[in-house]
Amino acid sequence: MTLYWLVKLIHILSGAVLFGTGMGIAFFMVWANRSRDASTIAPVARIVVVADMIFTATAVVVQPLSGLWLIQIQGYSLSEPWLVAAYGLYAITGLFWLPVVWIQVRLARLAEEAASQGTRLSATYGRLYRIWFAMGFPAFVAVIGIYGLMVARPVF
Repeated sequence: MTLYWLVKLIHILSGAVLFGTGMGIAFFMVWANRSRDASTIAPVARIVVVADMIFTATAVVVQPLSGLWLIQIQGYSLSEPWLVAAYGLYAITGLFWLPVVWIQVRLARLAEEAASQGTRLSATYGRLYRIWFAMGFPAFVAVIGIYGLMVARPVF
């Protein structure tokens, strides 16, 4: 096992965690939300927030660090066009992920309040959920683009 192999494995796994956790979180939140039942949504939303903090946040840190290490090991320039494109897509992903984390925390709190009071989900919950849902699409497309760039390493 070489250092390159180990760093590449870490990079690939952190990318898989980033993508997989994002997809899992989206699936569980959408699935729970379909019930429109605050007592169903509240525990799922709490778990989603915890998963995002543990798995996604860790991968968000490991991904660029391992990527920079791979760049150094392989002798690429930090300004390779495909890498610059990947940095841009990563920034786009982060610009959508950070507000989504805040929205998830708010959704969990709003669902918990409604569940504990035995009331329906508020209009604020519905509005925030729609924003959360919509913000997932550009982040998803950006991550797919990053994977494409990592695999193809195109020459621009």
